[in-house]
Amino acid sequence: MNLRRAPEEGKPVATRTGRGRPLEQWPVRVLMRRAEVERKGWTFPRWEVLAVLPDAEPPDALQRRGVHESMDGVDYEWTGLEVRLYRDAAESYWYNLVGREPSLFVICRPGEDIDLEPFAVTANYDEAGAHMETDDAVFSAPLAGDLGPRLEEFVMAHYRPEPPRRRRRRNWVAEDGDDEARPPGEANGGHRGRG
Repeated sequence: MNLRRAPEEGKPVATRTGRGRPLEQWPVRVLMRRAEVERKGWTFPRWEVLAVLPDAEPPDALQRRGVHESMDGVDYEWTGLEVRLYRDAAESYWYNLVGREPSLFVICRPGEDIDLEPFAVTANYDEAGAHMETDDAVFSAPLAGDLGPRLEEFVMAHYRPEPPRRRRRRNWVAEDGDDEARPPGEANGGHRGRG
């Protein structure tokens, strides 16, 4: 479960990433850059996540402030976000950790007074994919500071892979049930194989 701001009230609202109560919650800060890109006479914004960092003193509500302005764009910092870890999502965290670049995923939607604003941060690979399918903007940021080792500890404590199961071969002839009605040699559809 992650926090987002409800547009009508300005209060944090929970979004679902797991069942039950989160076992761990990490306050984080999100740093993003907004640049103006011009192509063929049109100007449009381009966003990128610079970092997701642990937040030692998180505020009670989502807050945004501009931290730097340059020719490259304007850098913003959002505070008041959390990464929440659930036991039933531990397999997704494991896939994230063994992937090419372990990441946190910043999920964004248009804000009230800005064209894009993060409302959730997750380590859940599956949740990030689900948000991409709903047209939310999803950015990835490498696990910074002690967040990587902490996520690894959580996975080691709560993820138990299922043992591999042997597949049983299906008996196609018994499932068909028509073999008695066919003349000999045609039980397999008239094909006798090569040879």
